[in-house]
Amino acid sequence: MKTKANKSLATEPPVWFITGCSTGFGLELAKQAIEHGYRTVMTARDPSKLEGYGATDNVLVLQLDVTQPDQVTAAVKAAQARFGVIDVLVNNAGIGYFAAIEEGELAQVRKMFEVNVFGLTAMIQAVLPGMRKQRSGCIVNLSSLAGLRGMPALGQYNATKFAVEGLSEALRREVAELGIRVMVVEPSGFRTDWAGRSANESAHQIDDYMATAGNVRIQVRESSGHQPGDPVRAVKAIVKAVASGNPPRHLLLGNDAFEGAMAKLDELRKDFTAGEAVARAADFPKSKAAASV
Repeated sequence: MKTKANKSLATEPPVWFITGCSTGFGLELAKQAIEHGYRTVMTARDPSKLEGYGATDNVLVLQLDVTQPDQVTAAVKAAQARFGVIDVLVNNAGIGYFAAIEEGELAQVRKMFEVNVFGLTAMIQAVLPGMRKQRSGCIVNLSSLAGLRGMPALGQYNATKFAVEGLSEALRREVAELGIRVMVVEPSGFRTDWAGRSANESAHQIDDYMATAGNVRIQVRESSGHQPGDPVRAVKAIVKAVASGNPPRHLLLGNDAFEGAMAKLDELRKDFTAGEAVARAADFPKSKAAASV
């Protein structure tokens, strides 16, 4: 049920707030939101890269490093001051890192968690008060096939995206009754800069992992710019899902994403079924009195 505030805003274009708009999915999302006539907040750590986009009243360009709490607060307040509400938050900002688990440099891993997990969380916390007040909104969290399946060389990145998956699932259950929707987007390989300059790798590489993590690292680097995924088609799917008013909980994008997710389901079912007897035997035995109730 919509409130009077929602009804008064129903004739106005929705407000999309997108993080990480300098390249890749973020930039394409902003472009398509603008093309749809949506009021759009484009953010980047270096807003000079978005020069020219803020020339219209319907577009607001802001500086935003999601790891800086003051910038998060200021950006959300600026968006609300300009447009009154935030209808859609897209948590797109994120970085990658390639390393076998043993190779991972703690400073690099912490940096990735700060962006991919804590920055995303800060954005959600900043927009939720407004969404709760208006009893509507949609939060789109960019995860990855790596949020569903672990891969050599991506272990710490997997950890950040598995965190996004768990956070999103809990959040969805917390806010559904408030009219707020949560969608997780899980792409496979797309032609963005994620595997290029945007992702660092461990400086110290161990020969024993060359056949596993090392090989994956080389393959991912060499595939940059040649991935099968089309960012334009992917973003159209995201925009369409949000515009439907009832977005799916999970939006897989790419053949590899679908096949990889289904394979993971099969693996889990096989492992869980094989361990069913052990799982069920771990509880205290039911007493005869309890069993008869």
